[in-house]
Amino acid sequence: MENLEAVAVSSYGGEDYSAETYESAGAQQMTFTLTPNAQLVLKKRYLVKDASGKTLESPEDLFRRVALAIAQPDALYEGPDKVQETARRFYDLMTSLDFMPNSPTLMNAGRQLGQLSACFVLPVEDSIDSIFEAIKHAAMIHKSGGGTGFSFSRIRPESDKVLSTQGVASGPVSFMSVFDVATETIKQGGTRRGANMGILRVDHPDILKFISCKTDNMRMTNFNISVAVTDAFMHAVEKGTEYALRNPRTGEEVEKLSAREVFDHIVKSAWKNGEPGIIFIDAMNRDNPTPKVGLIESTNPCGEQPLLPYESCNLGSINLSGMHVGHEIDYNRLKAVIWDVVHFLDNVIEANKYPLAKIEELTKANRKIGLGVMGFADLLISLDIPYNSEEAVETAEAVMDFIQKESKAASAHLGQTRGNFPNYEGSVHDRPDTPFMRHATTTTIAPTGTISIIAGCSSGIEPIFAISFVRKVLDGEELVETHPLFRNVAKQRGFYSEELMRRIAERGSIKGFSEIPEDVRRVFVVSHDVDPSWHIRIQAAFQKHTDNAVSKTINFPFSATPEEVYQAYISAFEQGCKGLTIYRDGSREAQVLNIQRKPQYPQVEPRPRPDKTQGITERVNTGCGKLYVTINSDEYGFCEVFAQMGKAGGCAYSQIEATSRLISLALRSGVKAEAIIKQLVGIRCPSPAWGNGEQVVSCADGIAKVLNHLSHSEISSALADQMGACPDCGGAVEHEGGCIVCRSCGFSRCA
Repeated sequence: MENLEAVAVSSYGGEDYSAETYESAGAQQMTFTLTPNAQLVLKKRYLVKDASGKTLESPEDLFRRVALAIAQPDALYEGPDKVQETARRFYDLMTSLDFMPNSPTLMNAGRQLGQLSACFVLPVEDSIDSIFEAIKHAAMIHKSGGGTGFSFSRIRPESDKVLSTQGVASGPVSFMSVFDVATETIKQGGTRRGANMGILRVDHPDILKFISCKTDNMRMTNFNISVAVTDAFMHAVEKGTEYALRNPRTGEEVEKLSAREVFDHIVKSAWKNGEPGIIFIDAMNRDNPTPKVGLIESTNPCGEQPLLPYESCNLGSINLSGMHVGHEIDYNRLKAVIWDVVHFLDNVIEANKYPLAKIEELTKANRKIGLGVMGFADLLISLDIPYNSEEAVETAEAVMDFIQKESKAASAHLGQTRGNFPNYEGSVHDRPDTPFMRHATTTTIAPTGTISIIAGCSSGIEPIFAISFVRKVLDGEELVETHPLFRNVAKQRGFYSEELMRRIAERGSIKGFSEIPEDVRRVFVVSHDVDPSWHIRIQAAFQKHTDNAVSKTINFPFSATPEEVYQAYISAFEQGCKGLTIYRDGSREAQVLNIQRKPQYPQVEPRPRPDKTQGITERVNTGCGKLYVTINSDEYGFCEVFAQMGKAGGCAYSQIEATSRLISLALRSGVKAEAIIKQLVGIRCPSPAWGNGEQVVSCADGIAKVLNHLSHSEISSALADQMGACPDCGGAVEHEGGCIVCRSCGFSRCA
């Protein structure tokens, strides 16, 4: 069969696919509408740029480039004449905003790099050679824009014997640190941040150390971690019995622990900062479509894609927000989109340029695709269905059941015309009622992050994050953005006003706004209005009809107790989920000292000062002399202020030092810089001065002005995504399926 690359070279000279190439092939010019946020995200993160950073393509150009590149495999199966027709269908599929592929496909299709997969799983065996080979391969994947998942369960425990050197082993957590540093180094030169998933089985002897390895938010910043819990462990938790830890090197039992005590450690750590998550590893292997090829040990970085070692995931999401006519789901339109998307994702497997030969071999042997959804919350709103309702659960099941069946039908059709996936024999599909199947799996619910911003819809299967929110734009200007469906309803029902939208933006939710009709408040719920039990029920409803797994964040209020998290994990296990990621609002911003039964404003302690900071010093003219103000940042943002005046001494020096120390304390305790500036600016002393075009009326006022200047510069963005602020624009971030996403500018922590 003619090689795809040869087809591309002979037809298009082997160059990047461009708008001109597409148009010369007879494609129609089409128009479509993108939101301002979508245009910003595309320009900043997806559109082709030259060496100087100048944008070289428009959004239309991008979709043409991707459509033409992904249509090329049709030449292998149906002849070159089919390519242009398919390219036009794929272009329509994306420009209608009914579908978006995963980010690497949008970024790299039709370009020299050509790596189109979002995530990979690599094996880590119990040897130095295997460990450092995995690090090398991960670096290659991160450089190409992908994320990686690892199971460290095969590595012998800490202090175990190393026979070759007569020494002792350092254990899996120690080696994870090496992977983390390598990822940190590689991302410095990449366009996307590398992301990892680290998994350890609950019966590994180092499990307690693993559970606590991210208790400090400044450690393992390039890893999500999850404990692979077994059914036997969960039953031991239920019964209150012990379970065995086994040395993976020998297979021998080395110790017994109380299952409930270990589970409590998992719960309390997740309650504190959302890590670790839980993977129900036996449930994943029960649905492993190719058990004779290997067992599932790990997933991609957000946990929704179980993969064998050296497999890659090929994901895309259908936008459900427009899949309705009035108050009814438009299943005819949805079916047509599903069939086109299965065709698209099948072609991606062929068009992809894989970073490793082993990955290409196994990916093409199993041909897993992961068709998911986004805009589910928007669909519910359009149908007048509250997210936290029985009707929402029923809708989730009905929609995903339809997608599952139609994606299987589309895959069977491609299997009949193009051939089954090579590992079909011996797979779960190898039975008389399914003689044809092109893909080992067809469905996955992934976090949609930036692609949902491009599509202008809600993320994945999450509730909407906020009814209104403030978006920061150039020069510090703030714009209030309101969910378009709510804005339309507010205008139709006559309660819309800019002042109301700004008030809502301060909370995000409309809960408690008596001027808004009750039926509107019932439907327009946001993440933190939804009880965790409803979050889990929605996840379980989608999981029931999904081959792989479901990425979703179970949101808890700040006041939630560890017992509530405990019950959430039990409920997720009982309802058939394959994993669970929880996030307690504000849990990464502050350490809770105590929780009392009666209401109390939460008390916090400052985060510790890191060993390394980065900062800027600014000189300020004051009436007392030249003041030198240094403001340092850690990975969360501003963390300390130093101020010195060369000729100051005695009381003046002590007052400046006291002011600096209190500002530093406030910053490391999570107080916003804006609040500190507001308190200090304008404080007057008898000797004001002018400098840099503004009046400085005291040393405190001078410090405030420097803090204000730097609040709008890049220093304030130093990896603040570990908190609640976007490191790129300072806007609020969403916690989605183990990932952090900013809907203001499109920043995503995950690859």
